[in-house]
This record gives sequence, structure tokens and C-alpha cells, in this order.
Amino acid sequence: MNPYYAVVSKRAGYRCEYCRAPEIVFNFPFEVEHIIPIARKGKTDESNLALACRSCNLRKGIRIGGNITASPHEIQFFHPRKQIWSEHFKVDVESGQIVGETLIGKVTVQYLSMNASAQIAARKIWIHWSLFP
Repeated sequence: MNPYYAVVSKRAGYRCEYCRAPEIVFNFPFEVEHIIPIARKGKTDESNLALACRSCNLRKGIRIGGNITASPHEIQFFHPRKQIWSEHFKVDVESGQIVGETLIGKVTVQYLSMNASAQIAARKIWIHWSLFP
């Protein structure tokens, strides 16, 4: 297990810091990921580490941002150490979707496929069980 797991997971409240999935419903620990990847000169210290579910971590990869139609420039993804989740996202509890409220939120939702059908189906169950948001 990653040596930073204990501190990072506790700080994250045992939730993915991107999609807010609750770790408790999975049969394995979430991943400690580099917000700024090592491949982009990111450091391995607590200020650059986040807890991520497998889905968000795989989709994020070594990217730190992306383009969306609302902006001609690359928009940085949500940064869990520097930004507040609720300022960039909201949850529609009826549909189970995560809605990007800002360009940062929108690009993060899009690139991490936070509203893929499997994510929405799981999120609706978590909402029903009062595990989300």
C-alpha cells in the first residue's frame, strides 16, 4: 500500500477527491494519485497528493487540464489541495449527475467521465443509502 495512504485517505474523508465516490462501498482502497503528475514534474508530497477512485485516476492519467467548447484555452482540472469542491461542482440528487458549475468543474466532469452511465447508476444507489453526497 502507498505509504501516504493513511494521511491522504483520512484527509479526503475516505472519498474520491474528484467525483466524491465513497471508498467504503468498494472492496479495495482508493489510490493515492499525484495531482500534478510526476511526468509533469509534480512532487511526491502531501500537498500534491489526492485520494482518487480507480475510474477518476485512470481517466485523469498524466493530464492536468483539457479543452471544452466554452473556452478556446486549456482549462486546468479541479485541484483538491487548492480549490473547494462545492465551488466548482454540485450534485443533482434526482438524476445522480455531478454538474460542473465553473469551467474548472465542467472540464473535470467531462474528462474524468464523472457522469458515465455506470457512475450515475452507482451514485443513485449511494444517494439512496445516504452515502452520497
